[in-house]
Amino acid sequence: MFGDSVSVTAYLRRRLKDPVVVLTVRATVAATLSYAVALQLSSEPAPLTAPLTALLVVQVTLYSTLTTSIRRVNSVVVGVLIAIGFSSVMGLSWWSLGLIILASLTIGQFVRVDEFVNEVAISAMLVLGVTRLATQAWDRVLETLIGAGVGLLFNLVFAPPVWVDTAGESIEDLARRARHLLLRIAEELGGPTPVEQAAARLHEARKLDQAIADVDAALRQAEDSLRLNPRISEGLLSRLVLRTGLDTLEICVVVVRVLARSLTDLAKRRGEDERLFPPDVALALEELLTHIGGALVSFAVLVSTQVSSNAEEAEDRLAAELSAAWGSRERVAQMLLRRVQEHPEAWQLHGSLLAEIDRILDELDLEHRGRRLMEELDRASVANRERFTRLGRLRRFARGEG
Repeated sequence: MFGDSVSVTAYLRRRLKDPVVVLTVRATVAATLSYAVALQLSSEPAPLTAPLTALLVVQVTLYSTLTTSIRRVNSVVVGVLIAIGFSSVMGLSWWSLGLIILASLTIGQFVRVDEFVNEVAISAMLVLGVTRLATQAWDRVLETLIGAGVGLLFNLVFAPPVWVDTAGESIEDLARRARHLLLRIAEELGGPTPVEQAAARLHEARKLDQAIADVDAALRQAEDSLRLNPRISEGLLSRLVLRTGLDTLEICVVVVRVLARSLTDLAKRRGEDERLFPPDVALALEELLTHIGGALVSFAVLVSTQVSSNAEEAEDRLAAELSAAWGSRERVAQMLLRRVQEHPEAWQLHGSLLAEIDRILDELDLEHRGRRLMEELDRASVANRERFTRLGRLRRFARGEG
């Protein structure tokens, strides 16, 4: 009974942290508040444009809310201006409606409203079809500003959660899935491995490629949650740590797939009752792949860890796994060399197997990781300097100094 209540509580906590649930609650509250404000400020009896705008504007992160607000307001204002311009020279008819839609969609492509291009035409049509054009146009702009403003203020006062932990969990889950696959491959190396069984492992490796897209989506959301967030003082560093970490794991997952491909090709060269490798080589390879799987998980934990003490512990574990893996790799290389000399027909597959293992270990190397992170930090610093330089030039030009 007690255990059931604990599990239900844990489930509810996970659901409350789900981005879909968070967005649903935030959008509902913001839309309701914007409607209440619009009732006080707009002359319309039912100012539904305000809650509609709030629904479209409120996003999971503050950064996406701000950028969406700007595009949304821009699209409505442009549509209203187009309607006012058309109404001064023509009335509402089938051909004028088609002309205003064409003009709105065309102009919308040039004012950088992205997904709100259709909103330009919608605003123009709604305003053009009313009799009190000036008042109705002003009310629509006002309601749009109210909805966008309430949505933005709502996210400023009640700051959205930071989704770094969610992205970190996704990265760790990807690494654990790769480790689990490597362990399953390792267990089958010492016995007869039919081609169908080896091909099944290759199919699992290809599924890991597909999972990378889901992790990338979670990471993009985490990156947005770090931008313009007052609770995060080192947002750039956190974003780069996660992004470069996922890039490294993506390379490793691709190499795991190639490794599974090499073992499938090797299985094709063996008889149905023939082992892929002799018992001593299979045992050494199993030890090596176990260390590689552990290194992948340790690397993912290091990337997703925010507390410095935990990061040091994860780094120590990663260093230990890599050291053990390199030692096992050398033993496997000597064994495979002797086997190739005895049976040279599969030397290229043995060589490719070692090359793939070397690639994974090189990608996970701590020095390689540090250099990659510093390169990305330098690149981001240069981009920021260029951005501020352009901004400074615009300011000086506005003051008439240059």
